[in-house]
Amino acid sequence: MLDECARLLDEVGLDALTTKEVARRAGVPIGTFYQFFPDKQGLVRALAARSLELLLARFIARLAEADAAHWTDVTDLGIDEFAAMKRDTPGFGAIDLGAALGDDPVTRAGERLFEAVREQDAAVADRLRALLGGPAGADLDRALLVTVEAAGAVLKFAFRAAPEGDPALIEECKRLARRYLADRLPQV
Repeated sequence: MLDECARLLDEVGLDALTTKEVARRAGVPIGTFYQFFPDKQGLVRALAARSLELLLARFIARLAEADAAHWTDVTDLGIDEFAAMKRDTPGFGAIDLGAALGDDPVTRAGERLFEAVREQDAAVADRLRALLGGPAGADLDRALLVTVEAAGAVLKFAFRAAPEGDPALIEECKRLARRYLADRLPQV
C-alpha cells in the first residue's frame, strides 16, 4: 500500500490521492487499508517515516563508502543523497520538505501533515548530530534543525527549477549548510 501511495503521489499529487485508489491499486479491500491506516494522512505519515528511514540508510551506506574526513564532507554527502532520492524514489518529493501540505496548512489535515514533516526534520537533525560529532546541546540541535529546514527549502527550489534538480542551486544549498554550521561544529 505504501508503494502504491508513493506512485500515486507522483502521478496525481496529495489533493487527488484517495484511500480507495490506493487500496484498488494495491489489490486489497478498502477494509484492509483501514486496518493499517486511519486515513489518508496516516498513510502519508507512514510513507514519510519509511522514506526517512530509507534516506538515513542510504546516507549511512554512502558515508561508509566515502572518504569523509570533515563534517563538511558529511553535510555535502547528505545533501547529495537527499537529491538522489528526490530523483529516484517514488513519492519522496511529495512527502518530504512539506510539499504534502497543500495550499491550506491551517486545516486540521494540513496541521497533522505539517507535524509529521516537522517530526521527520527533527529526526534527521538528531541523526545528523550523532553523525557529525558536534557537541550535545540545545544550540546545536536548533542549528541542525534550521539547517535541515533551510536545505529542504533550497532543494525544493532546485527541483522546481529543473526536474533533476538544478546543479547550481544544489551547490548553493551545500554552501548555505556549510557556512551556517561553520561556527557550531569543529573546524578540524
